[in-house]
Amino acid sequence: MLTAIICTYNRAKYIGPLLESIAANDLDKKEYEILLVDNNCTDNTREICETFAKAHKDVQFRYTNEPEQGLSAARNRGIKEAKGDVLVYVDDDALVDTWYLRTIAEYMSAHPEICAIGGKIIPLYETEEPKWMSPYTKTLLTAWMDFGDEVRPFPRGKFPGGGNSAYRAEVFEKVGLFNTELGRKGDSLMGAEEKDIYDKMNAFGMQYMYVPAMTLHHIIPQHKLEKDYFDKWTYQIGVSERKRTKAIGNGKFVKRLIIEAFKWCGTLVLLAKYSIIGHPMKGWKLVLFRWNVTRGLLSK
Repeated sequence: MLTAIICTYNRAKYIGPLLESIAANDLDKKEYEILLVDNNCTDNTREICETFAKAHKDVQFRYTNEPEQGLSAARNRGIKEAKGDVLVYVDDDALVDTWYLRTIAEYMSAHPEICAIGGKIIPLYETEEPKWMSPYTKTLLTAWMDFGDEVRPFPRGKFPGGGNSAYRAEVFEKVGLFNTELGRKGDSLMGAEEKDIYDKMNAFGMQYMYVPAMTLHHIIPQHKLEKDYFDKWTYQIGVSERKRTKAIGNGKFVKRLIIEAFKWCGTLVLLAKYSIIGHPMKGWKLVLFRWNVTRGLLSK
């Protein structure tokens, strides 16, 4: 059985369409449940969920609250409350295809040695993609992920997107829960909680795969494309990496700083490349991204 877990905080605008897209899946409704974790919403999320439940009595739908603020705490609540042996995290501002859950169920059943899977994440802009967007900033701001149309291991250093991932429940019995010191809390933009989990999975030798048919359509509102959000988000990436690596040890943090230096070299190469081909805005946006991440890494 699958448990589709939606952790949400004040995203009422998107919750209804997301729930409808999951309910439209062609997997037998006896084979999955939907678990929505309300992380102290102050909007009308509850009312929308109650309306959905009344309209879809054939769907196994449960609504629960997590009073500790933070995405990691909400995800942990989902682990504790889930009845399924495969836990599917779906972003609360997204839509899924009708074959989404069936793809996960069939793959996990056919490959018992695989502990987790993730798939494509395609941005769905409410406005339009800005001219300064490059593949690198698209990955950063929209969680865009596309490693082709074939099932394959994730490229080195890559792992499933946090809002489009399926884990066997036993993973968390071995590696522990999400670190509540990491991840978003309310309106803060901290992250790195998924990376922390996959680092631990790597240490245990657990395998995870890229399954492209497991596609998530991630809704991108205009405010996520504006400079204030960009600066805040990229700075918090650095802060999150500092916390994550420091928690492991100073050696890990120093290694991350060395990696950051190499990333600066790559960023400057990309700035030169984009300038030469007539797209300097794309290059300078990457420089700003790198600058903000570095500031976050060096923050106290």
